[in-house]
Amino acid sequence: MNSPSDSMPKPALFGANEMRASRPAARAASISIHPLSDVHPQAVLGAGTKIGPFCTVGPDVVLGSNNTLDSHVVLSGPCAIGSGNRFWPGCVIGGEPQDKGWHEAPTGTVIGDDNQFREGVTVHRGAEKEDGVTRIGSRCLLMSNAHVAHNCRVGDDCMLVNGVLLGGHVHMHDGAIVSGNSVVHHFATVGTLAFVSGGGKLVRDLPPYMLSAGTDNPTVKTVNLVGMQRAGIPDVEIRGVKLAHRLLYRSRKPIAEIRKELEAKFGGECPPAVERVLSFVENQSGGRNGRGRDGKKVPYEPVSIHPIRRAA
Repeated sequence: MNSPSDSMPKPALFGANEMRASRPAARAASISIHPLSDVHPQAVLGAGTKIGPFCTVGPDVVLGSNNTLDSHVVLSGPCAIGSGNRFWPGCVIGGEPQDKGWHEAPTGTVIGDDNQFREGVTVHRGAEKEDGVTRIGSRCLLMSNAHVAHNCRVGDDCMLVNGVLLGGHVHMHDGAIVSGNSVVHHFATVGTLAFVSGGGKLVRDLPPYMLSAGTDNPTVKTVNLVGMQRAGIPDVEIRGVKLAHRLLYRSRKPIAEIRKELEAKFGGECPPAVERVLSFVENQSGGRNGRGRDGKKVPYEPVSIHPIRRAA
């Protein structure tokens, strides 16, 4: 994994053109659908798709190539899914949001490539807020019974361990990990390569590269050193992040003073990883309740993810 970025959504994955497909005249011979499954004739299935028994695929679902639905999988639309994903038994993807403000608008779900959705994973499509879309990137692992609520944005290479619950509008940046049976408060953000320990209740934003631990009130304990090393972050940036952690969470100096000190140490400009931490904390302080995006009104600007249906 090379230098994960906090920029979300990723235009190449979430652009409007990626969420549209022409209805094929006939399904490819390489597509396998078990006779005990219910696949709507208007669903778009890519080559190499394998659908096991007792699955349901709705009319506004677009599947790329080489996706596998094991059994008892439900895909509801509007939903656009990339290639190479696998859905274990009991997954429900694109279900209606659990939000009283949703009034049957055509909101949707967008999923990237090469993800694994283990047994019992649920992903709800967006509510009528922001752009109306729940988004999951590529190469993510969602373990058994994990839940992604409406309007969440999960980046690339993220991991949700068994029983993780993401509230509505949660953002997980690239490479972030939430450990088993932890919950993340709505509108909270988990930064790049951040790590949430098991059994916790994360109610505040967790800055990039940081590791939090605790149950009812998790706090930042240290730097996710192993995660940074595995991601190939340069040693000079790792040292800078460790210094930023010490100044932020031990010395507890004002952010402006910390920035000035770090810039002086690094010759006038902070390394990218250090700058990512400082910018994140500055944005966090601009929100409320420790959540940078909480309380910031985002107008509802829906994005159409309906497949294009061409007349015969």
